[in-house]
Amino acid sequence: MAEPQEFDIDDLQRRMDGALNAFKTELSGLRTGRASAGLLDPIIVEVYGGSKMPINQLGTVSVPDARMISIQVWDKSTVGAVDKAIQKSGLGLNPQVDGTLIRIPIPALNAERRTELSKVAGKYAEEARVAARHVRRHGLDDLKRMEKDGHIGEDDLKLWADEIQEMTDAVIKQIDQALAAKEQEIMNV
Repeated sequence: MAEPQEFDIDDLQRRMDGALNAFKTELSGLRTGRASAGLLDPIIVEVYGGSKMPINQLGTVSVPDARMISIQVWDKSTVGAVDKAIQKSGLGLNPQVDGTLIRIPIPALNAERRTELSKVAGKYAEEARVAARHVRRHGLDDLKRMEKDGHIGEDDLKLWADEIQEMTDAVIKQIDQALAAKEQEIMNV
């Protein structure tokens, strides 16, 4: 009979951490009225005859002040594509091109837009919670299969299942904390 160590709880933890990190990345893309280089991370630019690249691989992204993002594009031939990608991103940004420098003023948010962004953040949080629960379900399914095959006993199944639940609860708590912090940041005028 095999030992219960065959079950890889570290893999489940890694996958749950992946869901949490993906959520935090999505949150960093939400505009809060303050400039952040992370705001442009989700934007992919089509350049060089169909290649898709993130903005940070086409130029230097910097934040000179709280209401401005600037991009110093390295290749003059890609400036138009970067400008177009920012405008079509749905982030409500209006870039201003000056040679190879693109300036993006970050307008202040109105109350309606703040509420809308808060709802989007909530949607991202729910997707992350669902992802963590999927990882939990897969782990529990693996444990049940191992028990059925005779690799672990009922007591081991219960111990592993409890550990998986604790891990899931911890990740969901971190998701909720990150959401609360982002909502507070969004709602601050």
